[in-house]
Amino acid sequence: MKIISKIALILAAVVTLSACERPPITTVQTGYRGTGMEQIYNPRTLAKEAALNQAPVPAPAASPDGPKAGQIYQNVQVLGDLSVGQFVRHMTSITEWVAPKEGCAYCHNVQNFAEDSKYTKVVARRMIQMTQKVNQDWKGHVAETGVTCYTCHRGNNIPTQVWTAPKDRKYASSLLGDLAGQNIATVQSGLSSLPFDPFTPYLKDAKEIRVNGNEAMAGIGANANRASLKQAEHTYSLMMHMSDSLGVNCTYCHNTRSFDSWAESRPQRVTAWHGIRMAREINNDYIIPLTDQFPPSRLGVKGDVAKVNCSTCHQGAFKPLYGAEMAKHYPELQSVSKP
Repeated sequence: MKIISKIALILAAVVTLSACERPPITTVQTGYRGTGMEQIYNPRTLAKEAALNQAPVPAPAASPDGPKAGQIYQNVQVLGDLSVGQFVRHMTSITEWVAPKEGCAYCHNVQNFAEDSKYTKVVARRMIQMTQKVNQDWKGHVAETGVTCYTCHRGNNIPTQVWTAPKDRKYASSLLGDLAGQNIATVQSGLSSLPFDPFTPYLKDAKEIRVNGNEAMAGIGANANRASLKQAEHTYSLMMHMSDSLGVNCTYCHNTRSFDSWAESRPQRVTAWHGIRMAREINNDYIIPLTDQFPPSRLGVKGDVAKVNCSTCHQGAFKPLYGAEMAKHYPELQSVSKP
């Protein structure tokens, strides 16, 4: 019996300690002492993420002199105002960022570069326009750092961090019944029981995120209780995703004294506010309209195209690529091209 008791104690200790991170752990204070305003970093996790967030060396700048690409090449609908040298530089860079193994053939019919027979070329053209729009109009989120194709793709045809609508999960024949879109531990919800699709309401639809109510059970009828725990759970699920995507905790944006107060929040909360709306615009204006261009194999279980969320760019870093200013080396991506 003593041996069994000792084994039980050892197993209990293993289970307890398995939820803890072994030292050393780095703590960075971000607010007043005693408020819990701290960021906690695991140096081993940081080392792993650093390897994933290395920006490539930009290609040498090309001369703007000489004929324009739109005058020499056929069917150039974007970037045609670049010189031939600048245009080739940009196409070469895209190849390295998105299709280093496949090369030009990933988007082009190499027998006729002008034709749009491959869906990847049609999509790539629109993604260039999207990148220009982000750098031009969403400085409230990307600031002067900006984005390039590499910010999301990192050398992959498809960004590794994207989302599609999850399949419906119901257990009608059991006591569990309808799971109401939650109660399953998923990566999207930070392995919690929170709703496992925090993206459709906020990064596709424009559902209200602020759910703090000023009084209990306010309103009547359809407007009743719109600041309930049920709505809050969806918000918390999105916050879990954002925290995991950036490798930070809640105090990166919020003040523990009053989470809902904008006046007492850190500046990063404003940046995040813009980021949510930027992701929503990217999904609705640029990605979802391309759904018909994609083959069925590239669509989700509900037939929707893969869309962006916070992790698409951040991939565990508080700033994508730790703030490496790649975009400044590609001025053609700084503003929307003239038709």
